[in-house]
Amino acid sequence: MLTRLARLAINRPKWVLVGALLVVVFCGVFGASVTDRLKAGGYTSPDSESARAAKLVNEHFDGAQPNLIVAVTTGAGADAGAGAAARAGVDSAAARRAGARITEWMDARDDIEGVQSYWTLGPEAGAALRSEDGASGLVMARIDADDTDLPKIAERVKADLPRPDGVTVRVGGYGPLTAEMESQVTRDATIGEAVAFPISLIVLVVVFGSLVAAGLPLLIGAVSIVTTLAILRLVTTFADVSIYALNMTTVLGLALGIDYSLFMVSRFREELRNGLDVPAAVLRTVQTAGRTVMFSAVTVALALAALIVFPMFFLKSFAYVGVAVVLAAALAAVLVLPAALTLLGHRVDRYDVRVPLRRWFGMKPPRWVAPEESRWYRMVVAVTRRAVPVAVLTTVGLLVLGAPFLSSKWGYPDDRVIAASAAESRQVGDLLREDFAQDAAASMTVVLPGFDGGARELAPYATALSRVDGVSTVVSGGGTFADGAQVGPAAAGMVNDAGAVVRVGTAVDPYSDDGERLLAALRDVSGPGEALFGGAAAENQDVLDALTGPLPYAAALIALTMFVLLFLFTGSVVLPVKALLMNTLSLAAAFGAMVWVFQEGHLSGLLGFTPTGYLVANIPVLMFCLAFGLSMDYEVFLLSRIREEWLASGGTTTEDNTHAVAMGVARTGRVFTAAALLMAIVLIGMGVSKVSFMQLFGLGLALTVLVDAVVVRCLLAPAMMRLMGRFNWWAPPALSRLHARVGLTEEAHPAPPAGRHAPAAAGGAPAGAPAPTADPATGAARTDGTVRTDDR
Repeated sequence: MLTRLARLAINRPKWVLVGALLVVVFCGVFGASVTDRLKAGGYTSPDSESARAAKLVNEHFDGAQPNLIVAVTTGAGADAGAGAAARAGVDSAAARRAGARITEWMDARDDIEGVQSYWTLGPEAGAALRSEDGASGLVMARIDADDTDLPKIAERVKADLPRPDGVTVRVGGYGPLTAEMESQVTRDATIGEAVAFPISLIVLVVVFGSLVAAGLPLLIGAVSIVTTLAILRLVTTFADVSIYALNMTTVLGLALGIDYSLFMVSRFREELRNGLDVPAAVLRTVQTAGRTVMFSAVTVALALAALIVFPMFFLKSFAYVGVAVVLAAALAAVLVLPAALTLLGHRVDRYDVRVPLRRWFGMKPPRWVAPEESRWYRMVVAVTRRAVPVAVLTTVGLLVLGAPFLSSKWGYPDDRVIAASAAESRQVGDLLREDFAQDAAASMTVVLPGFDGGARELAPYATALSRVDGVSTVVSGGGTFADGAQVGPAAAGMVNDAGAVVRVGTAVDPYSDDGERLLAALRDVSGPGEALFGGAAAENQDVLDALTGPLPYAAALIALTMFVLLFLFTGSVVLPVKALLMNTLSLAAAFGAMVWVFQEGHLSGLLGFTPTGYLVANIPVLMFCLAFGLSMDYEVFLLSRIREEWLASGGTTTEDNTHAVAMGVARTGRVFTAAALLMAIVLIGMGVSKVSFMQLFGLGLALTVLVDAVVVRCLLAPAMMRLMGRFNWWAPPALSRLHARVGLTEEAHPAPPAGRHAPAAAGGAPAGAPAPTADPATGAARTDGTVRTDDR
């Protein structure tokens, strides 16, 4: 298949590029509206108890679980110059007018229901909606919309809400939070791309020298991004897709587009230096590097596809977009890029900016040296000579870095994931946590489906709930209770033909250990029938249950598929096991660092986030699947060249194995470390986000990639392969026969065109070869089979 694609690109390069342009234009038009069809939320399973409770509340009990909270603040929090009336607090004339106006405005809207206001309930019944210092009062309601429309309607509500003079009005709750996070994510993606593109271009210029060669990976990255947006738009017609998948599209599309193109262009330039003409070099590049790219794409895609086993659409979305963007990047790299290389030929090295710089500084042109003389080769030889201490020290170092992950805690995201300076909803959340005896956003709802009793039957249950330590008030159709005593009248609309709902107020952090204990204690209270618990604490527990159940299956699926693919790739059963163990070490190190940074908050001041004492639960799972795939990506790049050298040497002795490892690293070390650096740059671009779990995602993956490429591939992998010697390539006879029949093998090396000579052996030009030729980019003399000094 790869040969057919290569010949198509070689024989019809202009047609391929024109076709690619038409596809990109169509995808750009079709995918332009994708953001309007993406959804917020999706962190919980739709079949969970809290989701069922929320559905019943939203359908039958208006406003019992509000997603819109408006805080009206007077005094020190009000506008400057408000005067004595504002300082009088929420019972001042200015506050009453503002509260009444906002309440009436909400009541008049068709898309807002269940409005509750401190100023309509009064000081006694509405005491929970008044801050402890008396400076702030709340108006709460529910925006009637699903996850697709909720951010849009919340944004309109926030923009149109009356904001009277003399008071400060801030809008919070889940609805406005989703709108602000969606807007922030879109802005962060734009900023991240604006940062990543120019920096990536600079690094590519340093790697390639040529502006033409440096531009090709960015071109392929852009093609894969635009194509994936269209695929994502198509997926939204039959499945829910999270707004955060948009970041995955841009980041992963650019990163993998650069990654794969870097590998392809480097191999193409190498084949040109080895004496092949342009068509043969393109063909050989696709058959070797293209094969590795496609294999790598399959490994990354399968790792991300494992996310499909989780019930929440937040994670499923990344499975959809991940598979799409990986395959789009790989297809562009093995079809569109070869067509471009066919047309460019030796001009791929044009506009080498290093040539004028060398002339300016009086530096000599680069000379060409054998791979065995490169710095990479010498480094690997030094590592293999000290294989035992290198293996022990790197393993211990990675385990030490990963140790904090043993104390990791996971939880549900709330308004603290976004910076206070970027969102009113965060400011309202801080106000509720700090100034109110009862956090309205942390309250729990207990739904009693099918309850057909009256206030007399419901009151004992509400009374028992109010006695639970940590509960401030319980509001029900049987009355309002605190500490086992009735303190207020029954709330209207809490009992109907669908059953009953009870609202439990608390100031306990729902995502803490105390919140977990409070939920367990409330569930232990005997009720008048089936009780479904909703609210933040219940959602948090349901998220953890929904993740921990399928997680072993996802991990096993990834491990099994990676093992099978690497066996088909190498014919060894040892190398896949080694790769899985080393990937686990690099992941542990990165995850431990992320716990130290984001859970414990050691760099919170520098990065500008608020530590909550836990990691957003979905993100470690997403990072695990993606990071595992990306780590295997570099393993494939390295093993492909090591295997070439092993087979070329005849593969009989331990020395052959060591030489193959050193040669493989010498030929690919500069490429995969540059690819890792470029991918890290793109991922760090996500680290500028003002949403903390997107920072965690970007910086965590960047660290994983760098640790894997620099520490594992350059130190631990060569040391382990030296210690295992020929055993690296062992497989039981039955599996060896199986690999001979179904294994992934390369086609024969194409013969050099007439007038050229075959690649040199490892020491220089072949017997009878012509004199060294000049490098087309720099004019530096070279001979076949060697590498440039710059590539050492």
